[in-house]
Amino acid sequence: MNIEEQYKKIAPRLTNWLVASGSSYHEACDLVQNTFLKIWRMRDDLRDDESAVSGLAFTIARNLRKNLARDNARLTFVGEIRDPDDDSGSMTDNLQSALDTRQPTTTSTSDTSDVEYLRRRLTEAFAKLPPILREAFTLFQIGEMSIREIANQTGVSENLVKVRIFRAKEKLREILADLHVTY
Repeated sequence: MNIEEQYKKIAPRLTNWLVASGSSYHEACDLVQNTFLKIWRMRDDLRDDESAVSGLAFTIARNLRKNLARDNARLTFVGEIRDPDDDSGSMTDNLQSALDTRQPTTTSTSDTSDVEYLRRRLTEAFAKLPPILREAFTLFQIGEMSIREIANQTGVSENLVKVRIFRAKEKLREILADLHVTY
């Protein structure tokens, strides 16, 4: 099996799916890289079948994303870390003064493009979908997986996958109804 060829075929779809599922682009790239490192380590045990590798890649990436979310949930973020004996001012004050001395950026409302607006609206619409509908829809539309591959990956019947995709489309049509353009 040639892992490089499989990577070239699957990585863009996998990255798009991860981003559509809520990961940042950089996080998605890291997850795809870690996914293919795992696949490369198990390359001798795999069949030379693209659909098997594709399903495995999506499953590994989903599990890595869940692990990352669980690990991040355990982290505690502190607003300010400061030495109690230091009287030179807090880090927050120092950061704010550095930001205040920057040159102001010149962005006008005309710079906000329609594409950015649509991207924001789509992101908000996807966030409103129930997770099981969002997963089925993004695997199908963005991950370009077949109904059978999605059913095998998620452990449900093909008919249920079709129903979930249909319901996701209907819900998105409902949420984005004001964007409907007639020709």
